[in-house]
Amino acid sequence: MRDDPRIGTVRARAYTVPTDAPEADGTFAWEKTTIIVVHVEAGGETGLGYSYTDASAAHLIEGTLASRFTGLSAFDIPRANAVLCGAVRNLGRSGLTATAISALDTALWDLKARLLDVSLASLFGQAREHAEIYGSGGFTSYDDRHLREQLAGWVERDGCRAVKMKVGSAPERDPARMAVAKAAIGDARLFIDANGAFTPKRAIGAALVAERFGVTWFEEPVSSDDPAGMASVRASAPAGMEVAAGEYIYTLDDLRGLLDVGAVDVAQADVTRCGGYSGFLKVAALCEAAHLDLSGHCAPALHLPAAVAAPRFRHLEWFHDHVRIERMLFDGAPVPRDGVITPDLTRPGHGLTLKIRDADAYAV
Repeated sequence: MRDDPRIGTVRARAYTVPTDAPEADGTFAWEKTTIIVVHVEAGGETGLGYSYTDASAAHLIEGTLASRFTGLSAFDIPRANAVLCGAVRNLGRSGLTATAISALDTALWDLKARLLDVSLASLFGQAREHAEIYGSGGFTSYDDRHLREQLAGWVERDGCRAVKMKVGSAPERDPARMAVAKAAIGDARLFIDANGAFTPKRAIGAALVAERFGVTWFEEPVSSDDPAGMASVRASAPAGMEVAAGEYIYTLDDLRGLLDVGAVDVAQADVTRCGGYSGFLKVAALCEAAHLDLSGHCAPALHLPAAVAAPRFRHLEWFHDHVRIERMLFDGAPVPRDGVITPDLTRPGHGLTLKIRDADAYAV
C-alpha cells in the first residue's frame, strides 16, 4: 500500500464506436455509441473508469472537474465526491454532469483497490460469488431473423435464463415480434422494454397483450419522469408481470421519487449515471431499506464488482452494444458461463485495462 497517495494527473478521452447494425427502441434510434474513458493517477498506480455519454463529458472532466480534486488523498473518495458535486452546483447534478462524476468515481475506486492490491469485489465485500445476467437487445429495427438469432444465442450460448427485447416504436408489430421471441427462447423468461414510449392507458393495454406471450418484466412502460403514471401501470399490470425502471436515476432523490409512489416492483440503477460505485451502493442500501430488489442497467463489465456486493441484487443487463464495446476496448471483460459472470479476484481493481491501440481507432 502507498502511504497517503495524492491524486495527480486526470485524463479523459472520448471514443465513438459504430453499431454492428442499425438499432432502435420505442423512443430513439442510433448507429453509434460514445464512451468516455477516464484515467486517474496516484501513488504510481492508475485507476480506470468510464461512462456511456456525450463526448463533451471529456471536456467537462479535464476542463472543469479535474483541478477541483487533484491533490486530495486517493483513499478519501467521499471527500472527492463532495468536491465534485459542489463543483457542478450551478450546472446541475443530473444528466451530463452525473455521467462525468460517475466515470471519475469508478476510476477512483479502481485506483484505491489497485493501491491496496486487491480486487474491487474483495474491497466492497461480496454478498455472492456471481452476478446473474439477462440478454438484452432485440431492437425494434431488427427483422424477425435477427431478433430470433440474437435472443436464442443468449440462451443457447451464454446460458441466460431471461432475455429482453425493445417494444413501442411500432406497437402494432409488437405482438408478432413477441411471438417470434418466445418461440426462439423456449423456457427462458421474456422481458420487454418500452423506453417510456407509452401513455399509462396504452401501457396497460400493452401489458395485457404481452401477458399472452409469457412476459414477466415490463421496463419503463411510461417515461420515468411520470412516476404516478408508472405507478398506475404497475397497479393494473398482470399479477405475474413486474414493472421496472431506474436507469435514469442520477441522485438518490430520483429513486425516492419512484419509491414514494410505488412505481416499481424492481428498481434499476446504472453505475455510469448514478454517481459511480459510490452512488450505486447507496442506491442498493436504499433498495434494501425499501425491501426492493435492484437490477443493474448496462455496462456489465463495470457493474460486476458492485453487483456481487449489493445485498438485494437481482440481475445484470448483458446489453448487446456495451458487451461488444467492452470486449473491443478492454482487457479483462467478463465472459458468461451458465448465465452468470464472475469477478476475477486475482486482478486488482475491477480488472479492466484499456487496449490503447485498439481504442485509438475510435478516438474522437
